[in-house]
Amino acid sequence: MTAIDNGTIDYKNEIVRKSIHLCSLSIPIVYYFISRELALWILIPVTFFSLTIDLGRYFFSSLNNIVNKFFGFLLRDHEKDSNKKNLNGATYVFISALVGIIIFPKVIFISAFAVLIISDISAALFGRRFGKHKFLSKSLEGTLAFIISGCIVILFTPKVDHSLTEYLISFFAVFVGGIIENVSYGWADDNLTIPLSIGLTMLILFKIFLPNVSLILQGVPI
Repeated sequence: MTAIDNGTIDYKNEIVRKSIHLCSLSIPIVYYFISRELALWILIPVTFFSLTIDLGRYFFSSLNNIVNKFFGFLLRDHEKDSNKKNLNGATYVFISALVGIIIFPKVIFISAFAVLIISDISAALFGRRFGKHKFLSKSLEGTLAFIISGCIVILFTPKVDHSLTEYLISFFAVFVGGIIENVSYGWADDNLTIPLSIGLTMLILFKIFLPNVSLILQGVPI
């Protein structure tokens, strides 16, 4: 969210929401140390539980009252629309993590998901505070914050080749993710579109420019 669109919750609650969002960084960190099989054993029931609560609140008023009592101040307007029955951002994070772990090599998932968490927070907070210039669907300032912070994240995520090409592939994927984060507003949840766009971009570019490089991280569980 940026200052140009103003969001649907105030800035203080946006900070709280993003602070909770930051906890999702534990997903790629933990996944680095465990196998894909174990990660799926953990994520599948967690995602199912989140999805059940998220959809159930639209059909059971008592559950909806509990959710609104504790988390209502963090929900955006479209996440409370009983007609459209949209999922909230947290549920999309779990769905995104589940899908990403299934379809991407670990090295790609960790980078894409870490960028999602850090850069989405950066874009939202910086864009809403300093966003002055309209760019596509959001602000130029917010999008630049996403791309810059994402490139910094890439410097610290695991690598399989450590070549300049691998870094350039990742930086370009961050750029794509930044554009997708911007244009996703209003029609798709960026917790899903960001890591998928970054991951797919990296996967395609690895196949084109580093076809002989294995995408398996050495010395960590597969």
